[in-house]
Amino acid sequence: MEHGPLGVGPVSGGGEDISSLIARMMREVPDFPEPGVAFKDLTPLLADAHGLAAVTDAFAEVARGADLVAGIDARGFLLGAAVALRLGTGVLAIRKGGKLPPPVFSETYALEYGTAKLEIPADGIDLGGRSVLIIDDVLATGGTAAAAVKLLQNAGASVPGAAVLLELTALGGREALEPLPVTSLYTV
Repeated sequence: MEHGPLGVGPVSGGGEDISSLIARMMREVPDFPEPGVAFKDLTPLLADAHGLAAVTDAFAEVARGADLVAGIDARGFLLGAAVALRLGTGVLAIRKGGKLPPPVFSETYALEYGTAKLEIPADGIDLGGRSVLIIDDVLATGGTAAAAVKLLQNAGASVPGAAVLLELTALGGREALEPLPVTSLYTV
């Protein structure tokens, strides 16, 4: 699935497709966080009831059939919780390292300058054989999402794919997740 079935049909309750809605409601901030970078701010979209509902519905179509939705720290929590609620599943927060009490499953991954860690609880949630779809706000280089996939698989989950609100295609994140199917609601 290249970009998934999304972005081609109308958003429920209107004639605008999800990609057009995101493009219209996303704010671009030039030279942030550093000169030459055009930051894509999704806050206006998520703060709008219609925008949040449309994104939630689009993600829910992708996540249908999953036993659990996993949102990556931190905006993935917002999106994952909304989708899980819509589908009647649970949500699993994939946390940055050091935020959970032990025992935890953890996965360390490389950053431009150093490493980072993602964690989920190692007890209290049985992921064995469960289908867990990963949801996040932005796919850039794919390092965080790839670590999330490894983390869930090492905990016994099956990961049928990942879904992101925004994909920055120039940074090659999709390739870091191959052969996992990735659905992006909007690409730049």
